[in-house]
Amino acid sequence: MEAEKQSIEQFKNQTRLPKFAIPNRYDLTLNPDLFACTFSGTVQINLSILQITKFIVLNALELVIDQASFTNPQNQKCVPSDVVLDGDDEILILVFDEGLGVGDGVLEISFSGVLNVHMRGFYKGTYMDGGVKKNMASTQFEAVEARRCFPCWDEPALKATFKITLNVPSELTALSNMPVVHEKLNGHLKTVHFEESPIMSTYLVAVVIGLFDHIEETTADGIKVRAYCPVGKSDQGRFALDVAVKALDMYKKYFSMPYTLPKLDMVAVPDFQYGAMENYGLITYRESELLYDNLYSTAVNKQRLAIVVTHEVAHQWFGNLVTMEWWTHLWLNEGFATWVSYLVTDTLFPEWEIWTKFLEDTAGGLHLDALETSHPIEVEIHHARSIDEVADDITYTKGCAVIRMLMDYLGDDVFQKSLSSYMKKYACKNTKTEDLWSVLSEESGIQVNTMMDTWTKKKGYPVISVKLEDFNLEFEQSQFLFSGLHSDDCWVVPITLSVGSCNVKKNFLLETKFGKLDISGLFYSSDGNSSSFEEKNQEKFNENYWVKLNIGQTGFYRVKYDEKLTAQLRKAIEDNCLSAADKFGILDDTYALCEACEVPLSSLLSLMNVYRKELDYIVLSRIINISSNVAKIASDAVPNLANHMKQFFIDLLLFSAEKLGWEPIQGENHLNSMLREEVLLALVKFGHDSTIVEATKRFEAYLGDRNTTLLPVYCRKAAYVAVMRNANTSNRSGLESLINVYNEAEAMQEKARVLRCIASCPDP
Repeated sequence: MEAEKQSIEQFKNQTRLPKFAIPNRYDLTLNPDLFACTFSGTVQINLSILQITKFIVLNALELVIDQASFTNPQNQKCVPSDVVLDGDDEILILVFDEGLGVGDGVLEISFSGVLNVHMRGFYKGTYMDGGVKKNMASTQFEAVEARRCFPCWDEPALKATFKITLNVPSELTALSNMPVVHEKLNGHLKTVHFEESPIMSTYLVAVVIGLFDHIEETTADGIKVRAYCPVGKSDQGRFALDVAVKALDMYKKYFSMPYTLPKLDMVAVPDFQYGAMENYGLITYRESELLYDNLYSTAVNKQRLAIVVTHEVAHQWFGNLVTMEWWTHLWLNEGFATWVSYLVTDTLFPEWEIWTKFLEDTAGGLHLDALETSHPIEVEIHHARSIDEVADDITYTKGCAVIRMLMDYLGDDVFQKSLSSYMKKYACKNTKTEDLWSVLSEESGIQVNTMMDTWTKKKGYPVISVKLEDFNLEFEQSQFLFSGLHSDDCWVVPITLSVGSCNVKKNFLLETKFGKLDISGLFYSSDGNSSSFEEKNQEKFNENYWVKLNIGQTGFYRVKYDEKLTAQLRKAIEDNCLSAADKFGILDDTYALCEACEVPLSSLLSLMNVYRKELDYIVLSRIINISSNVAKIASDAVPNLANHMKQFFIDLLLFSAEKLGWEPIQGENHLNSMLREEVLLALVKFGHDSTIVEATKRFEAYLGDRNTTLLPVYCRKAAYVAVMRNANTSNRSGLESLINVYNEAEAMQEKARVLRCIASCPDP
């Protein structure tokens, strides 16, 4: 567009910034005033002017622009005749009288702002120093909050290098993406200069200014990794630090690509909106997501911490090194980081069986995606402020689930090789979903986009109805919705199935609404004697064989079996012939079908009764979740039956409660610790008298002696809720005791646990 035809109005109400100019390098200086809660700064931005223009348009929000100028390739300084800040469109427009010529130049802007309290942009936090609350400062720029800190081209595709300088109180630690190259004391302040970064997106820039202790380790490649913790709590960062160091080495090998920065810092920020943020070289965490306290953290806390750390470290490759071109492709960042975090955690801690935890997360994604209000994984983003609306379980969990489904279909080796090729091809660049499909297709020889577009570009997923007729499986797919509505949409579904044994498997693609598969050959494999197959009658088949679709629950779809197949699977569960993942899948699908009125409640309860002697964590955890949901509905819809329902659910759990007990069994695995916590808590919530009495007795012992072994950390939820069940306006002793526990607790995990349990009081 010719310069004389440009006007300010054309830049308003636009999704993206105009590309008249693009940044190459930022030299940013920030001067926070932690007492006044304000900041000032200057930024020098090396630009490339791509076409003659009278305007430079970039992002800025809630900033005061003090001065601005542009130095052109001829070293002439041009001062804008007008400076327009548009708060609605979050842009800064610099208007020049003469057109700026094509070429490289430097834009310099002086600005100031307020350290806000909303935990976004450049914001104020607090920390405790000797019992005194003091101010600190931190940043949170994803998705579009860098513009609150300094004027910039705040879009992921507009990568640049960053050289950052901070002027901060001399007693505080100043951190940014890169290592400190030089510090200079100036009275009560110090100037901290950081090395210049590789090119990166603005949302990954970060600074933290506060008082910390730290511990460090070094990777085999010489990368210094540090955990910054509240003063006196550095030992609580040890587990996260160990996980991060090992994860860096594992990702390097898996992606065949080294970590590209000279250091990686992890910081526990007291005031933090999210669980963690993957800033390049400076990962920020909520304290509870980085600190592990041996006295107050449970097995669940430890497991979540490992997942969060490996997720954020994964982003140093998926997201930071290779970045989505626009927020439409956010799932490339989050889906892959989620998937690979489980992959690495499973390698680090195989005894955790972490993929079973993933099934719980996937269940949440399946639930959300069965609502008519759902959205596709890949959503066109037309306004940056709408990003938060789609950063949910669809983006994270469904994104991860379809990646796992694709890996299972292509094979581990092909998938890993493809990701290595993808990393090498697009390092330091931006990508769209199609770029990944192209690499996967090239490596596998399969048109991946043909299958995956049905999963990423439209919402929902199918339920596969299956019936058996004369050793032929007949399939029908339709969209699964809780509303009961149906559509003609079809997905390209990678079906996996087993017959008679998990060792006899069949994979195929269901590409149309209807499908048929002859499985008689699989019976030969299962029986081991093909000559005997013709002699088997249908009655014998019914007694000894079953068909299970979606082996290991690696597919993002549900299965509805006919009565014959359902009965065979029920017997397989009773005979303990199925894996925990498959037992979970059958239960979860049946519950979802019940919610959608596709199967009666009686069928669900009958199936749950089969799990009465279940001891697998993932299955029992789902039974507890389903029982709680059904009990709540029963209390409202059929109050006369509510107590009978609760007793039924109590009976389902008594076997496992007796086996697990209150005390840990020497040498028991990680999952049993998690299961004990859930089972005891569920029995208390369902009103099981003897469990409540025992929990209350142990709580009273804990009040008398905080070091007692009678109430270990994984039993405290049950005890705290038991106490609150008896609390009311006339009997506040239990409430007051819990408040005292809260006030005395130093660990964030314990404080959070107490608060959640206080909220369970039936008589608020």
